[in-house]
Amino acid sequence: MKYLLVLLVLVVAGFLFFGRRRPPPKPPAAPDRTPTKATQDRQEPQVMLACAHCGVHLPRADARLDAAGRPYCSDAHRLLGPR
Repeated sequence: MKYLLVLLVLVVAGFLFFGRRRPPPKPPAAPDRTPTKATQDRQEPQVMLACAHCGVHLPRADARLDAAGRPYCSDAHRLLGPR
């Protein structure tokens, strides 16, 4: 019985010793810092407009404009007109 206990202690000690001797993980590769068209567009602030119907703010690129130049968040609100 004592040999079984000694064997168990040796196995646990070996597991703890050899289990922690793994090589450290490799650091992640540095991302490419070359600016692209998409990242350049995201870095510039966008003009925000309020929908003339509901008041939701949205970027100018996503706004739907009516004939008078009023911005709307969707075609449905553009058809309903301003409040």
